[in-house]
Amino acid sequence: MLSSLKPMRGALVLFFPDLKIKPATRAIIPTTINTPSMITTRFIRFKYCGSGSGMALAFADCVLAEEVSWSMSSENPDIRVLVVDETQAGVRLDKMLADAIEDFSRARLQALITALSVTVNGKVQTVARYKVKEGDEITVLIPPPEDASPVPQDIPLDVFYEDDELLVINKPAGLVVHPAIGNQDGTLVNALLYHCGDSLSGIGGVRRPGIVHRLDKDTTGLMVVAKNDAAHHSLSAQFAAHGRDGVLERAYRAIVWGVLGRPSGKVDTQLGRHPHSRLKMAVLKEGGRHAVTHWTRKESFKDTKGLVVASEVECVLETGRTHQIRVHLAHVGHPLLGDMVYGSGFKSSAKNLTPKGQSALANFKRQALHAYKLGFEHPKTKKKMLFEADLPDDLNVLINSLKK
Repeated sequence: MLSSLKPMRGALVLFFPDLKIKPATRAIIPTTINTPSMITTRFIRFKYCGSGSGMALAFADCVLAEEVSWSMSSENPDIRVLVVDETQAGVRLDKMLADAIEDFSRARLQALITALSVTVNGKVQTVARYKVKEGDEITVLIPPPEDASPVPQDIPLDVFYEDDELLVINKPAGLVVHPAIGNQDGTLVNALLYHCGDSLSGIGGVRRPGIVHRLDKDTTGLMVVAKNDAAHHSLSAQFAAHGRDGVLERAYRAIVWGVLGRPSGKVDTQLGRHPHSRLKMAVLKEGGRHAVTHWTRKESFKDTKGLVVASEVECVLETGRTHQIRVHLAHVGHPLLGDMVYGSGFKSSAKNLTPKGQSALANFKRQALHAYKLGFEHPKTKKKMLFEADLPDDLNVLINSLKK
């Protein structure tokens, strides 16, 4: 039930049940709203008015109506709060949000800014080019996802292998794996539904039919997709074992800043949500999930002074956590080139590259990571399947430029 608290200073305060009201607000008597619980994203400010499993939000210039852009759930409003650190200071608001909120496109975030859905330090900011400052608290109010099944779309796929049970594809950069907030279509799932037809319906859930594992939007490389329930069950079990049974094999090629101190090694940590940004992962001292990445140094690239400025590294996953390779390599001081989420502090290192290297990196719009090897047991024949994919063109251009 969505209720209204007595307005203060012209603001409309929305009350969400199960809220532990602070003493300062106890005198406010909630009254039931009989109109539809629909609100627009038009507001001047919003703030927490309490704590607990519920919450109250204070809005100004808020409109209740049936013809509105979206409805807010009283149970789990999606509010993202980000604090700008020193590495992000001076960046445009829309770009900073796009780097931090990976499940939204920059265009979608610009639309939210225009729709008065973003505040900076408690005040609505409608200018996407606003330069954020260190310490700015940015809050984004995100509409709930549309409850709709994905539809088939004719999106080209680079199919490495296909039979009646599965297919292996080479995912390009920029392709989101499954529909989510900010990416309701144009995803790999939409492409798979068009390519495979009705056979994928229901496998892995409505929003993720056939999906066994995922790659980040801007990571390229090999993925396997199940085409029926039996294949999905078998492949999911193999990925759940993370290769501990010797069946699954996954390897990546990455370009990192600097040079790791020895030929090979491993990063063994606990990974969990970043304490200050729920959209980032971080190495945790306590809690989180066990994550292990094995790495081998392959090639080094020198700067204009003859010093090593970047390296190619092969990474083999022993576990498969969200952003695992990106977080682990950043944790040991060698983030991926182009990774503005975990390696933004290394932007100044680009000036040490050769002119061709600087130009190539400036045109490289993603993290330098490619899933080049994938091995698994075929769910029906039980034979070992092993695939390798060459580097994509953009990564080849970057590597060749670093060599010169």
